[in-house]
Amino acid sequence: MKKLVYLTGLLLFLFQPGFSQTQPAPGAKLSLPEALKFALANNETIKKAQLDEKGAEYKIKETKGSGLPQISGTGTVTTYPALATQLLPGELAGQPGTLIPVQFGTKYNTSGGIQLQQLLFRKSFFIGLQAAHTTQDLFALRTQMSEEEVIYNVSSAYLQLLQTKEQFATIDANFKRLEQLEKILTLQYKNDVATKVELNRVTVNKTNLENSRQTLNAAYDQQLNALKFFMGVPMQQIIEVDDAAVVLDIPIAAQDDAQAILADKVDFKLLNTQKDLYKLNVKNISSGYTPSLSAVGNYSYNAMRNEFNFFDGNQPWFKAVSIGVQLNVPIFDGFQRRNQIRQAQIDVDKTEQDISQLTRNTQMNLENARTQIETSLSSIQAQERNVNLAQEVYRNTNELYKEGLAPLTDVLDTEVSLREAQTNLNSERLKYQIAQLSYLQAKGGLKTLIK
Repeated sequence: MKKLVYLTGLLLFLFQPGFSQTQPAPGAKLSLPEALKFALANNETIKKAQLDEKGAEYKIKETKGSGLPQISGTGTVTTYPALATQLLPGELAGQPGTLIPVQFGTKYNTSGGIQLQQLLFRKSFFIGLQAAHTTQDLFALRTQMSEEEVIYNVSSAYLQLLQTKEQFATIDANFKRLEQLEKILTLQYKNDVATKVELNRVTVNKTNLENSRQTLNAAYDQQLNALKFFMGVPMQQIIEVDDAAVVLDIPIAAQDDAQAILADKVDFKLLNTQKDLYKLNVKNISSGYTPSLSAVGNYSYNAMRNEFNFFDGNQPWFKAVSIGVQLNVPIFDGFQRRNQIRQAQIDVDKTEQDISQLTRNTQMNLENARTQIETSLSSIQAQERNVNLAQEVYRNTNELYKEGLAPLTDVLDTEVSLREAQTNLNSERLKYQIAQLSYLQAKGGLKTLIK
């Protein structure tokens, strides 16, 4: 019982009863809330946490069982090929001044009985029971943390897939422009209006876009596999994200109350629960100074024979019954327990430092997320203006080229500039979405994405 708190707190880890859900239909387009619900039901980390929480329930029952009557049966058969010899004074047999060798006992002895022990008082039992319940709370919180990690990972993977699909649209649009330009140059080349070099330059740019699309395809497959992994979906299962879904549009507070946010965060509650467990460990070790009291009872039958005839019903068996209480009073342990208490107190102090670090980390994450959201929002607006301007420049340059007033180089340069502007816009939109996700995580509000 001395190490009960330590063992329950450190050897058992990590949920609410799981709910089953079938695999998504092949090719089904999943919205973000649908993907999150599926992940919470199928992710292996969460399932493992559910099993650990179930194990905590049995740990409580085990601890309670140690306070119930403990009954055990015993049985022994002993043979003495040579009985021990003792020397008795000769005066007992009228032979003063001599020692007489005597053997006591029989060659065969057997006994069988039942022993009952009932705990009456042991302080560590009540502390251990409290620790078992606290450990169950700890596992429930760890389950919630596992859920939040899965929600963040699934959401991040989902957002990256949306951004990649947007990039496909950008490449496709620019590819079509180059195809049109290639057709025009092919006709001009046949009519000796354009040179082979000009046609080849367009073909090179078109090939580069095809290569970019292949690279993007590989990235998309990898991102999709990551999403399947976090969701608990088999890799061979075909799924798609719903690119028409509105994902994140989270209102940002002008000023967040970090202390109020911290009080509701799962990781903050978990650290405080862990600290409670360590405190109970200190109390559990200290309880070793307290006496313990138990009731004991024995009921047995014994038989002694010179021949092995214990199954002979005519031979006697002798009954023995004892009832009593046992008091254990610790007196001196060489200062071992005192040093154990000091070691356990260090765990409490370290957890307090973790809480302090989490407090500052939460404040930092809130500020960083808000700053990134503001920066990304401003960058998105700038990049949208830049895309509009790049589209206008490309359109005007293309018209001038058709009229013979601008060289092909200008058209290709403006096409590259337009593509870069569109890529930068997609990148900033992803940063904005991830920043909002990080803001939700810092506030402890990731589960709002499921609703």
